[in-house]
Amino acid sequence: MDQPRVRTCLIIGATGGFGGNAAAALARRGWKVKDLARDPATARAKAPAAPVEFIAGDAMVREDVIAAATGADLIVHAANPPGYRNWAGTVLPMIENTITAARLSGARIVLPGNVYNYAPGAGAAIAEDAAQAPATRKGAIRVAMERALEQASHQGVKSLILRAGDFYGPGQPFGLFSWLLVRSGGRPLALMRPGPADVRHAFAYLPDLAETLARLAEREAELPVFARFHFAGDFVTPAQLAAAVRGALSRPRLPVVPFPWPLVRVGGLADETLRELWEMRYLWRTEIGLDGSRLAAFVGEVPATPLEAAVGAALADLPKDRAASASRSREAPWNTSDLARPA
Repeated sequence: MDQPRVRTCLIIGATGGFGGNAAAALARRGWKVKDLARDPATARAKAPAAPVEFIAGDAMVREDVIAAATGADLIVHAANPPGYRNWAGTVLPMIENTITAARLSGARIVLPGNVYNYAPGAGAAIAEDAAQAPATRKGAIRVAMERALEQASHQGVKSLILRAGDFYGPGQPFGLFSWLLVRSGGRPLALMRPGPADVRHAFAYLPDLAETLARLAEREAELPVFARFHFAGDFVTPAQLAAAVRGALSRPRLPVVPFPWPLVRVGGLADETLRELWEMRYLWRTEIGLDGSRLAAFVGEVPATPLEAAVGAALADLPKDRAASASRSREAPWNTSDLARPA
């Protein structure tokens, strides 16, 4: 009796939060997982336990992506420049390289989408077919990425956009709490509140999001050529997030302090990351949430770890020593939907 064929996934950005969790979720289902990395040895050191074969190559070099994607059934495009740096010069060329590789290999592209595509007043339950009207330069680039995938679908290139809010959870190199939690010597001192206490913000716990991706990948035969799903995740206020942090840390009196936006604005005069962060502050001042009903109708029960448990796992994954914390903070990209990058 013939053995079932082993499916193969190429991940571009497996050392990032989404890519790493996707690799783990797919490997659990028997997928062979490959990662394109500029320096495979460094990538392996960052993810020593990852069930991944690291392949030398650069996401900016089309021939490298094509070669790595040979024989792949799925390409998870989880690469973005860290710290919001040089988006215009890198993001679109990388997705075009992935599209070319998918066209030649027949693989389906998976793009982790975010809410940058929508205007500040888009609402708290945005559906997949809602109008996209980005308010920022990075939002316009994200729209262009998705438009490129949709246009490629007319030539038979398959893709799946799985849209979610801010990523957090284990395996996130520069995660949400690495910049929201004030610490000294590894001890939490305070939690910063980046927006009004009663304005909800969309978050996505990475293990749940990756598990959802794996379930969708298992249903390949039922997916349209161009598929798009919204992962509702945790849509909570800063006050609710603070309560979860306090509960996870058993610190009911952990102080909550305002995020220093004025310092970010001043710092942005000289620093590109801070300048780009200032542009994205609207995400914390208006409710932009996702309607997950289409996803639930397709996959059934959507994975949903309780908020306090998910926050606890994310906090437990923070670096314990000062050197690691400083290294992460120097490269923190601030909005955690755009963490993954090639190693």
